[in-house]
Amino acid sequence: MTKKKINKEDSGNEDNAYHKLSIQVGLNGLSFCVLDTIAQELSHSFRVRFPKEISPYDLQKELRDHMREEGVLEYSYSEVVAIHRNSLFSLVPQAFFDEHQLSHYLKFNAKIYPTDHLEYDWVEGLEAANVYVPFTNVNNYLFDEFGEFEFKHSGTVLLETLQKLPSSAQGTVCFAHLSEAQLDLAIFRNKKLHYFNSFFCQTPEDFMYYLLFALEQLNIATEEVKLRLLGEPEEGDPIYELASSYIDHLSVFLPSEQQFPLNTSDESIDFTLIGSL
Repeated sequence: MTKKKINKEDSGNEDNAYHKLSIQVGLNGLSFCVLDTIAQELSHSFRVRFPKEISPYDLQKELRDHMREEGVLEYSYSEVVAIHRNSLFSLVPQAFFDEHQLSHYLKFNAKIYPTDHLEYDWVEGLEAANVYVPFTNVNNYLFDEFGEFEFKHSGTVLLETLQKLPSSAQGTVCFAHLSEAQLDLAIFRNKKLHYFNSFFCQTPEDFMYYLLFALEQLNIATEEVKLRLLGEPEEGDPIYELASSYIDHLSVFLPSEQQFPLNTSDESIDFTLIGSL
């Protein structure tokens, strides 16, 4: 389930705490944004992609250093949300879920160790649990820095956001979210989730391989599916051009950010960060 960590010694000034901090961490990059909950606008955002995959230890250091450099620690927060982005997860239908058997859901499709701490989120609207391995050291750092905060897996945020979109109810739709070398594929048929998985993706050829593989597994014709690109792909870039040679119904999905106007010079904000606000 989505957990909250509470530091009873937290002594932040709640009278001035009207900002919400959303943080996304992964071994290939990290990002965060600050929402002014009174003005309902984004006060600050930051995103960095690492040249190569780093260790969880280095991830914690990068997060700490960038938050200090970007002035994130200068705000008072009413809410802090941490999103853990990795491929160490498994969706489990509610009917088959047992919170005492978390390792059994992961051991066949992810490399886990006896010392790994496992968590799960309930995915709103899907009647399923998302079992995953969080970055425990990052959680511990955030606990020490902010006190109480909420954390969840990026797949949980992504699926909850996508299944609420009107387009997920319009026939067969594949949402391909590519960010920081991780490709998330979610396929809906008339608003019902039929497929969700994540892959390490570095090239347009990687992208097409995993996309066509997923469609083949579900016996979905490329002429039938509507492909919506999210995250880094843009119209006319190599991924878009390659996909257009296979997929008839292709578009770049641009989520509306009018709900939270951006009061910064950086307009590049990850889709799951927006979804967590």
